[in-house]
Amino acid sequence: GRHEVWSWKTASKESLCLMWQKVKVQLMLSMSFLTAVFWYCRRLYRFLAQLLKRWSNYLQRKLIRNLSVLPEVDLLGYSAREWKGETKQAKQMREAYEELFRSCHIKYLRQVRRDNYSVVRAVLFQIFSQGIPFPSWMKERDILKLPEKLLYSQGCNWIQQYSFGPERYTGPNAFGKLRKCMEALKTNWAEISATRDHEERGSMCNTLFSDESKEYKLYEAIKFIMLYEVVEAYEQIKSREEPVHNLFSLLFARDSSSDPLSFMMNHLNSIGDSICLDQVELFLLGYLLEVKIRVYRLHRFNTEEFQVNYPEEYRREWNEIFLLTEDDRNYHIPLFRT
Repeated sequence: GRHEVWSWKTASKESLCLMWQKVKVQLMLSMSFLTAVFWYCRRLYRFLAQLLKRWSNYLQRKLIRNLSVLPEVDLLGYSAREWKGETKQAKQMREAYEELFRSCHIKYLRQVRRDNYSVVRAVLFQIFSQGIPFPSWMKERDILKLPEKLLYSQGCNWIQQYSFGPERYTGPNAFGKLRKCMEALKTNWAEISATRDHEERGSMCNTLFSDESKEYKLYEAIKFIMLYEVVEAYEQIKSREEPVHNLFSLLFARDSSSDPLSFMMNHLNSIGDSICLDQVELFLLGYLLEVKIRVYRLHRFNTEEFQVNYPEEYRREWNEIFLLTEDDRNYHIPLFRT
């Protein structure tokens, strides 16, 4: 009996040892597998994190590189970098920037791409980034119908000679291209101005103003609105129905813009290509968009023309936007800090 009990215990012990050996092997294999999976997942996580970081940096660099309105920079730091040396012009520019910093509380600026859309870009960017709504007249009329009205209702078939800035395009398809430009302006303006959150609106502006094909449509739409209003004013002057703003009298007094066609051919068609807006067109731009445009003209420092408003006559309820220029050609956006 004792032998049988001993044999049973021995057999049970051997069975348990054998079972433990098998379980131990399985546990070791499982632990090795889990360790390998953990190591692999950790390496994969690091790889994906690095890849995401590189992709994010690439997109950020690409966005900044394509931005036509750069992030803000210190005003006096910008002045020191751009106007080194002891020439008369450099000293005057540094003094002008110091005056803006000291007396006007302008601490920063946003650089605007230096091309022939510069002033239109600087104005429209501020309108969008501040969430300024459509001007009153634009709320009452559908701007999408303006090309059709000009071409068919008023018989201005010469708009087929309209040029789209750097794209020297003329022909019968001008009407369709103009309508697409008007659609882009109306859609983006309505969407951005309806966004209440300031940071979200800023992000939308950065995205829009980093896409040349989209932003150029906005500028061409603004140019066409200027042409449309010039045609309207010209017709009112001819019919003597009602008085027009005196800026139109100034515009038609120029030999190069005595009528809407010459205004388009000699001025508008070249804006964005070889010239930018001049002083009279800046008056017109502020008047049409119903904003008071205050320009600090640094090359006119210590003269009465250092600060100029476009237009000079404006309504109290109009929003105010600010520009800074060193040469009446390239414009930047000054930022105020109290």
